[in-house]
Amino acid sequence: GPGLMGEIFDGVQRPLEKIALESGDYIARGLSVPALDRSRTWEFEPNRELEPGAGIGPGQVLGTIQETQSIEHRVLVPPEISGELLEIAPPGEYDLEATIGQVRTPNGRTHKLGLYHRWPVRRPRPYDKRDDGISPLITGQRVLDTFFPQLKGGKGAVPGPFGAGKTVVQQQIARWSNADIVIYVGCGERGNELVDVLESFPTLEDPYTGRKLMERTLLVANTSNMPVVAREASVYVGLTMAEYYRDMGYDVVMLADSTSRWAEALREVSGRLGQMPVEEGYPAYLASRLAAVYERAGRVRPFGAESGSVTLIGAVSPPGGDFSEPVTSHTKDIIETFWALSKELADARHYPAIDWVGSFSQHVGTAARWWSEEVDRNWEKRRAEALALLARDAELSRIVNLVGPEALSDAQRWTLEGAALVKEGVLQQSALDAVDTFCSPQKQFALLELALTIFDKGAEMVELGVPVQELQTLPLLAKARRCKSMFSSDQVDNIRTFMQEVNQEFENIRLEYAKQGEHA
Repeated sequence: GPGLMGEIFDGVQRPLEKIALESGDYIARGLSVPALDRSRTWEFEPNRELEPGAGIGPGQVLGTIQETQSIEHRVLVPPEISGELLEIAPPGEYDLEATIGQVRTPNGRTHKLGLYHRWPVRRPRPYDKRDDGISPLITGQRVLDTFFPQLKGGKGAVPGPFGAGKTVVQQQIARWSNADIVIYVGCGERGNELVDVLESFPTLEDPYTGRKLMERTLLVANTSNMPVVAREASVYVGLTMAEYYRDMGYDVVMLADSTSRWAEALREVSGRLGQMPVEEGYPAYLASRLAAVYERAGRVRPFGAESGSVTLIGAVSPPGGDFSEPVTSHTKDIIETFWALSKELADARHYPAIDWVGSFSQHVGTAARWWSEEVDRNWEKRRAEALALLARDAELSRIVNLVGPEALSDAQRWTLEGAALVKEGVLQQSALDAVDTFCSPQKQFALLELALTIFDKGAEMVELGVPVQELQTLPLLAKARRCKSMFSSDQVDNIRTFMQEVNQEFENIRLEYAKQGEHA
């Protein structure tokens, strides 16, 4: 019901702020606090299209409440309730226990309707029809949006070893994604990570609405020192609240950090129950439980709205970075977008440390249509060129490690330079830089186009006989690397202007060497 936005709950949906007032730093045994504030009143505006005598069904909108400045809360008929509407409350202020309507069910019973209802968290909420995703989730992170896009309603995973940056990647998605609602589930993680979320989120501004980010965000915190059974339940609690807002017609992003800790809770509970362990002590139903959780994501047609979606992105923490362990391998079989984090990249201070070789996305074709319509029709082609360049760089780097750079031709050395420009000027992105922390799709493509244009023009110069050492000392290379933090998302025209300067610089070099050739 209303009152969820901006709150922080534990794994069984108890409000932690109210618990702290009653119990202090630790949750007392048996303490029970209602998830929603019963004393608070809400301004209810009934649905003008509903009149007594009308037939109503599950998910139909009874009225609206302005839950926050950013979110309009649509009061829904509970699932599995249908019949004849007997009465509906007039506009006014009501608390959660007030009756705002009554319905006569087909068996002749009268059912009271309130501002909230209950639903068992382990049962998926029903909907009318499942649809395919049509638009990408824009996160503002270049390596995600440009190279491995995720659709709204998709299923993704962020696996990586300790220290590779999983939590920061998920926090960046929570901060800057273009979803209507963000639900962040801290499942078995350290308390200091959730403290960072709690301290930073209230101060952040939503780049899409200009309002406070917490107005469209709710948190579920079940840290590693909280009960393991509540940890196992926390993911289902977050999913059910995500489905609830999906049924209102919103696009919801749920971030689970991490599903490995959730699976470990599952393992511990199954051990206590005496169930037979299989691979690495996990229960035999690990794969089916993981699949059932991810299956609740998707873009659907709810009963009371045209469309709504739940995008589920789970962090995976394989011990020792071993992607062949059960949770990671089963997750990889289920999800559609795989953002693999690399300890080697993290050690090299390359953030986000997403490995472009081990990552994949099954949504490139659908995302390409959106990029073609909204940004540039050359996006898919340029993305493929950049990935091919990075693949050649990986091959040449192995040769350099064996015999040194002197064994490479000028063309090959320029390939290494071009790949380095893509890595530093496009793939690397600082979450702590006020300008670079968020990058619009238009700026993302402009930076990619700039890096590839410099590489293409330089390759032409190498063919003309220009020494690669001369190209490597050009000042424009350093400026191209700095463009991501020099120009904000509102200054894409400045990047395009610099690209014109790049073209002119290479044209001057071409003319100079053409004259030298004529003179010789």
